[in-house]
Amino acid sequence: MKIVIAIDSFKGSLTSLEAGEAARKGILRVYPNAQIDVRPLADGGEGTVNALTLGMGGHTENVTVTGPLGKPVECAYGILSDGSTAVLEMSGAAGIMLVPADKRNPMNTTTYGVGEVIRAAIAKGCRRFIVGIGGSATNDGGIGMLQALGYGMLNANGEQVSLGAKGLGELRTIIDDSVLPELRECSFRVACDVTNPLCGEHGASSVYGPQKGATPAMVLQMDQWLSAYADLTASLTSMLNADTKQPGSQQFPQPLSPDNPESARISAPFAKYPRADKNQAGTGAAGGLGFAFLAFTNAVLESGVRIVLEETHLENYIKDADLIVTGEGRLDAQTVMGKAPAGVAQIAKKYGKPVIAFSGSATSDAGACNSAGIDAFFPILRNVVTLEEAMDRETAARNLADTAEQVFRLVKILRSC
Repeated sequence: MKIVIAIDSFKGSLTSLEAGEAARKGILRVYPNAQIDVRPLADGGEGTVNALTLGMGGHTENVTVTGPLGKPVECAYGILSDGSTAVLEMSGAAGIMLVPADKRNPMNTTTYGVGEVIRAAIAKGCRRFIVGIGGSATNDGGIGMLQALGYGMLNANGEQVSLGAKGLGELRTIIDDSVLPELRECSFRVACDVTNPLCGEHGASSVYGPQKGATPAMVLQMDQWLSAYADLTASLTSMLNADTKQPGSQQFPQPLSPDNPESARISAPFAKYPRADKNQAGTGAAGGLGFAFLAFTNAVLESGVRIVLEETHLENYIKDADLIVTGEGRLDAQTVMGKAPAGVAQIAKKYGKPVIAFSGSATSDAGACNSAGIDAFFPILRNVVTLEEAMDRETAARNLADTAEQVFRLVKILRSC
């Protein structure tokens, strides 16, 4: 029997590969001669670096960068076996979990460290990037990242603006004289599963600002600043496209305002990246980091699951398999809405393959998974325990292996009938 296992991490308990190995252990008790491929699985969020890097023969690098509060943090990123593809999660450098609850204030938190991780990977020879941007602590429109990459995000005195969203309020000029030259050679696949625009009622500040520590007054102020920042960026690209100004030819000293969108210096990279639409879906992701990637780098915003499935070439493994095993920490109605196990099931059904899923728990509405291509699912808890006990790594691995064994004993019986 040929089996493909692709299980998302049981967050806080088992990584994707640990879950896959546990399931394989249980299956081999029943089918000792089975050919089993354990493949990495993630949705572009937490665990993506680990899953893709280790699952695809890469290695992990650690770099000290500027954290969301401006203090040094250690951030891990992966370099795949091709030596030119880097995998990183913005949350490793600017995530909300790096900020104590009593210090959460998006006026101060910065994405500067994200740019430093990218610089470090470029220095290692990477030119392709897979970037997860979930779990941010920031609302700075990505200007911190851009500053780290060499962009001049300048105030009225020609100095770099402050770190954090408050820097948007100081922004008057954008220049590119010191942008890292290699950035032109780089491409970014950005895992983005939200559709929020940059500004407005459904924008970054209004929807996600409060959970990052923003007061109602901050939300209103940041939304206005992000809109002005987007208008400034759009004026740069539109003027270049219309050839109304020569790149780098003029400094506009007037303060930035919606009525004065030409308060900026025009420079060459904007001719290459003329995408500065604040209304585009996904530009509000990670406090506007989605906008910064689209407007200032060669980037595309995509479903995180799609990126992972394509980068791991999972379809090539599934099409020749007899049975597919997937799963995640909790199966529920949300699983079918773009989560990793549903993506696996969709590919499997393209080739008519049966799909079994394992999970730490399953909610009462998890039946929706059956209609999404998961033929049967099995929670692995085997007795009444505390949450802490259930999430213990050794306990979870043992429960998963034991459950997989019993399920495949049933599979063996049914295949012999």
